[in-house]
Amino acid sequence: MSEELFQLRVWAPYAHRQVEVLTGGKRYPMRPETNAASPTAKTASRDAETANPTAKTASHSTKTANHTAETYEPGWWVCETGFPAGTRYQFSLDGGMPLPDPRSRRQPEGAHGPSEIVDTAQFEFSDFAGVDPLGKVFYELHIGTFTPEGTFAAAAEKLPYLRDLGVDVVELLPIQPVPGRWNWGYDGVDLYAVTENYGGPAGFAAFVEAAHQAGLAVCLDVVYNHFGADGNYIGQFGPYFTETHHTPWGAALNFDGPESGPVRRFFIENAVQWARDYRVDMFRLDAVHAIIDDSPRHILAELSDALKAFGKTAGRTIGLIAESDINDPAMVESTARGGYGMDIQWTDDIHHALHVASTGETQGYYADFGEPGALEKALRHVFVHDGVYSTFRKKLWGQPVPETTDSRRFLIYTENHDQVGNRATGDRRTATISPGAAAAADAVAALSPFSYMLFQGQEWAASSPFQFFTDHGPELAPKVVQGRIEEFKDWDWQALTPAVPSPQEESTFYASQLNWEEAERGEHAKYLRITRELLRLRREVPDFANANRADSEIVRLGRAGYYRRGNSYIVFNFVGPATVTLPGTLCLPATVPLPTTDFLAPEPGHDLTEAPTRGADDSAGTESESMEAEREGSGRGEFRHANSGNPGSGHAACGRPGSSHADSNREVLELALAWDKPEIIPIPTTQVTPVTNTGIQGKMVENGPAPNTTLPHRSVESGLAATDITGWQVHLYRPGFAVFVPARSGRKPMSLGHPR
Repeated sequence: MSEELFQLRVWAPYAHRQVEVLTGGKRYPMRPETNAASPTAKTASRDAETANPTAKTASHSTKTANHTAETYEPGWWVCETGFPAGTRYQFSLDGGMPLPDPRSRRQPEGAHGPSEIVDTAQFEFSDFAGVDPLGKVFYELHIGTFTPEGTFAAAAEKLPYLRDLGVDVVELLPIQPVPGRWNWGYDGVDLYAVTENYGGPAGFAAFVEAAHQAGLAVCLDVVYNHFGADGNYIGQFGPYFTETHHTPWGAALNFDGPESGPVRRFFIENAVQWARDYRVDMFRLDAVHAIIDDSPRHILAELSDALKAFGKTAGRTIGLIAESDINDPAMVESTARGGYGMDIQWTDDIHHALHVASTGETQGYYADFGEPGALEKALRHVFVHDGVYSTFRKKLWGQPVPETTDSRRFLIYTENHDQVGNRATGDRRTATISPGAAAAADAVAALSPFSYMLFQGQEWAASSPFQFFTDHGPELAPKVVQGRIEEFKDWDWQALTPAVPSPQEESTFYASQLNWEEAERGEHAKYLRITRELLRLRREVPDFANANRADSEIVRLGRAGYYRRGNSYIVFNFVGPATVTLPGTLCLPATVPLPTTDFLAPEPGHDLTEAPTRGADDSAGTESESMEAEREGSGRGEFRHANSGNPGSGHAACGRPGSSHADSNREVLELALAWDKPEIIPIPTTQVTPVTNTGIQGKMVENGPAPNTTLPHRSVESGLAATDITGWQVHLYRPGFAVFVPARSGRKPMSLGHPR
C-alpha cells in the first residue's frame, strides 16, 4: 500500500459554517478554499483531472494548483491534514450526520457507510491504445449474472472465449455500488466507486487489464441522468438537482441552472477518471434523452470534447456510445458540426422492426413496427420514426438520417438488457419462437452494415431469462415491487403471464444467471457455432464488412424473404416451411457444400442424414434422393438438386449445354452458412411469371407451393441453358436462414466452425 498522504477536498456550498472529516474517531476541520489558494499537496477528491491526464497520480488525488483563477468557484472545502490510502472517512456538514464522499473511490461497507481512499497508481496496466468503435462487435454483460460467482475475476476467465467468438468490445452494465447484494446497476449513487459485490476497485482494474491482454476493449455503462434513491446523499452537499426540469426519476440533474458548473464537471471528470485510472476504452451513456440541458453548449458535447482531448493527450482512442430514443442524427454528429459528438448510438428502431418481423409481437411500442415496410425502412434508413407519427408517443417523432451518415454509427442488436429484462418475465426470444427463427434474425442483424451487439448468453440461445432484480431495504422494496407490476398494466403481457416476478425475491436474481453447461449441448451448441460463423462472415466477406447501406435491400413476402448486401444474400424465414425466390441473374450451386453433422446439429427429431419432409398439406412432397447428404473427402457434406448431375458438375443451369463454365453475366454464389438444409431449385422461364418487387425480379411463395401443383424442379433437366432460368427457389423447411456469398474462385474455401 502506498505511504503517500492524500488531502481530502469536497464541493459543499450548502455548508454554511464548517465541514469536517470524520475518521478513526476523530474530527478534522476543513477550510473554505479561496480564489487565492493554490496548495501544491495532493487531494483525495479528484478535480480538474483533465489538466494532466497522463500523470500516474494516487487515488482521489490531483495537484490543487490545477484550480487556478480561471477555474475557481466557491463552495470548495479542503483538509490540510493528509491521510494514507486505506483510510476510511466521512464528511460532516455544519455538525450534521456523517456522509460519504460524493467522489468516493470505494464504499467498502456499502452506499450508507464510510468512504475509503484508494491509490489507483498501484494498479498495473499494459499499453493498450483502444479501438475505433465503428463497426465493432460488442458483447453486453452483467457481471453479477454472467458467471455463477458473479465477480470480475470469474468474468475475466471468460474473456478468451469472447475473443474467439469474434467479439471486439466487452460492454459492462454499471459497476458502481448499489443497495444490497444485487442490482442491474442503474440505481447507483457513488459514481466514482466500484461495487464490492464484484471485487472492488482492484478487481475491476484486473478485469480491464485481462481484457486488454485478450485484445478486447472495455466499454463501461455509466448513468449520468439520475442517482438512485437508496443511499443518495449528494443533494445535501450542493445544488446537484433542479426543479426546472423533471425526469422519470424526479428532479433533473442541474446541468444548466445556477451553480451548475461544478455539477457538469462532476460528471465530466468522472468519465475521465475511468479512462485514466482504470483504462476504460469506451462509455455507454444511459438514456441520454433524460439528460436535460438548455445551456448554449450541451453537457454531452462538452463531455465528448473532454474525452477526445484526454484521448489525444494520452495517445488512446476513447469512444462514446449513447442510448437515445429521440431519433436525432445530430447525436452522432461531431461537435465541430453542431452535433452532440457521440461516436455511436443504440438503435431501437431496427431492433423493434426485426423483433416484430421475427416474433409477430405487436403490443405496446412494437405496434408501429408491424406496419408494412417497417423492416425495410429500418434497415435502409435506420429510423422508422424519422418525422412520422408515432402511435405509441401520439406525436410526430424523429428526424431522417442523412445518406452521408456512416451506418456504423448505429449499434443494432436483437437482444440487450433492456429488450430482454424489461419484458414482464424477462424471457428471451427463444422462449416463444424457435431457435431457427431467432438465428435468422441474428443473421440479418450480424450481417448488416451497422455496428452489432450481442447480449450475454444470446450466442447460444441461453434458456435463462434476464429478469429485473433488486435488493432494497424494507422502506423502498414494496414500492419497487408495485412499480414493476404497474409498468405492464397497458401491455398484453400481463394477460399472458400469471405474475410478474418480484424484483426482491432471491430466485429472480438466481434465475437470471447464465448456465454455461448448456452451451455445450444440443441446440445450444449448434446456435453457438452458428453465431461464431456469422461473426466470421461479418469480418471476412467484403459485402458484409462494407458499411454502405445504400447497396443493400430487403425483399420479403410475409415473414420470409431475403436481405441483399452487395452481391451476397441472406435468405431468412421466420415461419416455416417457406420458399424464397432469388433473382435469375444469380448462379447458385448445383451441389451445395454443407457442414458435417458435427457442425450443423439437426433440429430435434430430425437427422441430417435424412431428407427433410414437407408439411402434410403439401401433396407434392420431395424425393429423398434430391436431399441426400454424402460424407466424402473433407468431411463436408453435399446435397444435390434433383436431376442436377454429379456433385462435381458445377452450378446447375448456370452454363450452356456442354459447357462447364458459368454464364459470365451471372453472379456465381456459394452457400456459406445455413441453419438447416435448404433446397435450391432453378425456375424455368416457361413455368414462372416473375413479379417485380423493389426493382428486383423475383417471386416468393410462403409456406411452400400450393397443394396439387407440380414442383418446378421436377421438370428441370440437367444442362438447362442459363437464359431459360428466371430465378431460384430456396426452400427452407423450417424457420432458419441461408447465407450465399460470391464464390471464392481460386481461393481457399471458407472454413466452418473455426474460431478466430
